[in-house]
Amino acid sequence: MSAPSGTPAAQGAVPGPKGAPHTAPSGGAPGHARAPRPGRAALMLLAPGALALLFTYAMPLVWVVRMALNEPLDGGAIRQTLTFGTFTQVLGDGHYWKVIGQTLQLGVLVTVFTLLLAYPLALFLARTTSRWRSLLMALAVAPLLISSVARTFGWMAILGNQGLVNKTLQALALTDGPLPLANNMTGVVIASVEIYMPFAILAMISGFGRLEPELERAAASLGANRFQVLRRVVLPLTLPGVLTAALLVFVLSLSGYVTPRLIGGGRVFVLATEIYDEAITALNWPVAAVLSVLLLVLFGIVIVLYQRAQRALERRFTGEKGGSR
Repeated sequence: MSAPSGTPAAQGAVPGPKGAPHTAPSGGAPGHARAPRPGRAALMLLAPGALALLFTYAMPLVWVVRMALNEPLDGGAIRQTLTFGTFTQVLGDGHYWKVIGQTLQLGVLVTVFTLLLAYPLALFLARTTSRWRSLLMALAVAPLLISSVARTFGWMAILGNQGLVNKTLQALALTDGPLPLANNMTGVVIASVEIYMPFAILAMISGFGRLEPELERAAASLGANRFQVLRRVVLPLTLPGVLTAALLVFVLSLSGYVTPRLIGGGRVFVLATEIYDEAITALNWPVAAVLSVLLLVLFGIVIVLYQRAQRALERRFTGEKGGSR
């Protein structure tokens, strides 16, 4: 027996709780609202960020690669073409290989010394239970509130021939003359280490999530001394944070411009300063673009090595597979 035409059953509704009618699925009938698919909703949420990356990163990167394929002419003119001649010119010039070598040397030295100095501070801040922990954390990252340019000028006043360090050493009769602490790689490394230490501390602390005091007490109760606890427990658990800090500092030091330019005094040639000189001083945009591409290649190699080192250390110390899966 069919239901009357005006009843809910005749209109495709079924009785719900307490007799309230609920519309049954109609299989996409005209006029019936359909919930958006999860995939489409995710794409809609990702669209603003993807468009921002497209206009701020992808398009400039494509422009740099396109510029690297042009041919430079005298007087700063550029011939629009598609050639690898500029790449051949740069890779065949010993000066640019020296610049790449100094860039890598600076990155390695700054990364090593920054990790050595930042690791004890980060470990202390991660383990302390003092009520002053928040204040100590703020003091550790306080240098980030000051421009790197101002801090670099400060290091120029400290490391110069008439700076604080040399004046103090000469006043104490420890040196006969000023030490060469500026206008060379030594001064650039010293200033860069101080500038990038707050970044390393923050990166390490964020990666120390596995460090638990109970594990250290358990190792000590089993007879391990402090050095064994540090080597077998603390170091393996903090290695993810150390690797993250190493990657961050190394990338920042590779792309740094202000400190090598000011502290180096025009005697320390790295890729960032060379790109600026080629683009602004010599007006040789294709060569500057080639050097930028080489710098991006170095970044890619560093990231690949970081991911492999992360997976290897995870397998070595924890037995887990790290990195992307």
